[in-house]
Amino acid sequence: MAKPKSQLGIIFFTTFLDLLGVGIIIPIIAPLFLDVEHHLLPDHYSFQQRTMLMGVLISSFSLMQFFGSSFLGALSDKLGRKKVLFGSIIGTTLGYLIIGSGIELGATWMLFAGRMLNGFCAGNLAVIYSSLADISKPEEKSKNFGMVGAAFGIGFVIGPFLGGQLANNELVSWFTYATPFWFSAILAVINLALIQFKFRETIGAKVNRSLNFTTGFRNIRTAFTNKSLRSIFAVSFLFIFGFTFFTQFIQVYLIEAFDYREADIGQLFGYMGIWIALTQGIFIRPVSKRFTAPQVLRFSLPLLAMAMLLLLVPNVSWQLFLVLPFISIFQGLSSPNITATVSNLAGPSIQGEILGINQSVNAVAQMLPPLIGGVIVGLDIRMPIYGAALFIAASWLVLSLVLRRQASRASHVPAPSIPD
Repeated sequence: MAKPKSQLGIIFFTTFLDLLGVGIIIPIIAPLFLDVEHHLLPDHYSFQQRTMLMGVLISSFSLMQFFGSSFLGALSDKLGRKKVLFGSIIGTTLGYLIIGSGIELGATWMLFAGRMLNGFCAGNLAVIYSSLADISKPEEKSKNFGMVGAAFGIGFVIGPFLGGQLANNELVSWFTYATPFWFSAILAVINLALIQFKFRETIGAKVNRSLNFTTGFRNIRTAFTNKSLRSIFAVSFLFIFGFTFFTQFIQVYLIEAFDYREADIGQLFGYMGIWIALTQGIFIRPVSKRFTAPQVLRFSLPLLAMAMLLLLVPNVSWQLFLVLPFISIFQGLSSPNITATVSNLAGPSIQGEILGINQSVNAVAQMLPPLIGGVIVGLDIRMPIYGAALFIAASWLVLSLVLRRQASRASHVPAPSIPD
């Protein structure tokens, strides 16, 4: 088994490259579907039809991630983290190439095929978290999972900015909407080389567990029927459900309300990423030393819900940049602490399985908002933001009820359902 200190940097950089490729495409999807001049869709398609189809495409990623997370997480318990990471990133590379080709050829079905392949392979996030859990003590998990969040944040700083620029033909005449996907494929190849030559296996004892592509459905049942798991999984589900409304449809709001183009969207997400990276790379360390994960979530979740509603206040685009740091900070505090709480419920031999269950829950939570948002954003561009605030607030209410019940039981049975 690899030494913890030597592996942390490799896991960080592997995650960074992986998520940089994801971040690059963020500014592309909405302009690609809403830009009538690109002719990806027939010219007679209405705004509502375009947003609905965009929602289905976005959702297809999470649908396949639902299947991939549980399968890849359990597979990594059986075969080891390195082999599964390597194979999944090969699939990611192919997915980018298929999407880029689909854009160039005007073949919408290829966008769906590549997006679904990328979604299944994105289940490797469960493997990344499992690798960190392998080499982390319980009290270190919030900090180390925050490191993955920092890689995510840095990927968001550079990725969306690059994506917006690489699709900007005013910058370079031969740049198209496909260019970011070619670049993402190159990054994925670099990631493959890094894993092959630098990554060392982190799992101690491999577990011979059965594998099934339908494990995700069993995971959802387990998540919400197991008394020791369902409360925190409900919090995780509602949090991701709400935040997905924001991440997937803020682009439509920016395009329609502020006339943003892909380069503008990329810059805005890059700005958010700076704050997420600062939060999860720097701020979370002193916070995790002083407070437990549930204690952090008690204040970060309601403040995030309120910050979402503040997005609707600005009437000029520069004012958005005053609100976005609050969204980034409270999201950056919430996400790793939810994951750390889930991980602490699992024993060392089933980290991959439990975190795979968590990824299955998250995948369902990411799959549904694009389908709903694709409809409601066509009716009112503010509706997804309202939805984001509502469901994040609901996650806080569920957590508050659980912690209150935990405190009530503490005087009778000293066995809390959510570990501090």
